[in-house]
Amino acid sequence: MSITFESGLHSYSPKPTGDQNPEPVPHVLAPAATGVDQFINSHGGDVDRVFGEAGVDPNCIGNPMIGMCLKSFCGLFESASDNTQNDNFGLWFGNQFQPDDLGLWGYAAISSPTLGNALDNLIDLFRYHQQCSMLRLTASNSNSYQLAYQVRDPNIVQRRQDAELSLGMFFNLIRECMGKDWHPEEVYFEHPKPENSKEHEKAFDAPVFFNQKINAIVFNPTILEKSMPKADLKLMAITRACLESLHSNTPMNQNLTDKIRNLIRIKLSDGYPSLESIAESLYMSTSAIQRNLAWEGLSYTELVEEVRKSLAEMYFKQRNLSLSEIAYLLGYSELSAFSRAFRRWTGLSPRDFRGRNLDS
Repeated sequence: MSITFESGLHSYSPKPTGDQNPEPVPHVLAPAATGVDQFINSHGGDVDRVFGEAGVDPNCIGNPMIGMCLKSFCGLFESASDNTQNDNFGLWFGNQFQPDDLGLWGYAAISSPTLGNALDNLIDLFRYHQQCSMLRLTASNSNSYQLAYQVRDPNIVQRRQDAELSLGMFFNLIRECMGKDWHPEEVYFEHPKPENSKEHEKAFDAPVFFNQKINAIVFNPTILEKSMPKADLKLMAITRACLESLHSNTPMNQNLTDKIRNLIRIKLSDGYPSLESIAESLYMSTSAIQRNLAWEGLSYTELVEEVRKSLAEMYFKQRNLSLSEIAYLLGYSELSAFSRAFRRWTGLSPRDFRGRNLDS
């Protein structure tokens, strides 16, 4: 039996200008390249030449609000490898890359309560971090899980460096939880075996296989229950909400109701967000907010309920979140209050709902 959690098969479409209707251009958020300029320098490379060949603006690197063309991102690391004459440039860049340098996406993972939750968040939010790519967690049996990654844009042919740096980033995220002595059971790469392949076994402290169907880290699933050392449910909720809001609607394109929904999401982990606190954040009066919601046939209380229900459905997909943690993230001071609300929404208790989903 195979259980798969997958995300990321999406593409980003820039807004057309004038009469133009451009093809979708897959993007990746700029924090994924944080520190690459210093890394090129430390390996004797020419930073300006590398960035110029890849067509990448060095000023965007590390900016959490900016997306880079995915093809240019992959080309940047291929060019860096050539320029530094380091065939394993991506491997060692990923090996030293810290998860919190991934911006909102990375913080959503490292602030999760368990490693299982961290990987769930990485996968669920991957579509906002990188488009036209795949990230999934697959269990083929009770003793082995695969965290698999692949760029799926057919126009990106040279992507070996990206594959190696990406698995290195995921490897470091797991070590953030398990410690520096942890190592996977096996590592897979889809590209052919390079000349200095012994360095790959050294980097991952595990057997490495090439010419595989996918890029993947293979590990024992028992580690998924381990607690993350920087767990912070409030931070996790806020970073998730910010990342989703950033990419689903830009602030200029959000209508007032969407802005209120987003503020409710961000404030829920502090408890039930009062209408007054929302009004203060929007520099509006409470009566103006109520009038605008009434035009859409909504009340503020109904909108909070709507947001809580949608978040509850999302949090239930994270297998390692306890019911008490979900209740906290939804702004309930007691599990019993959450249970009553959930039964009102679904007709089931949270435990029965989770049990049915696990059975299916």
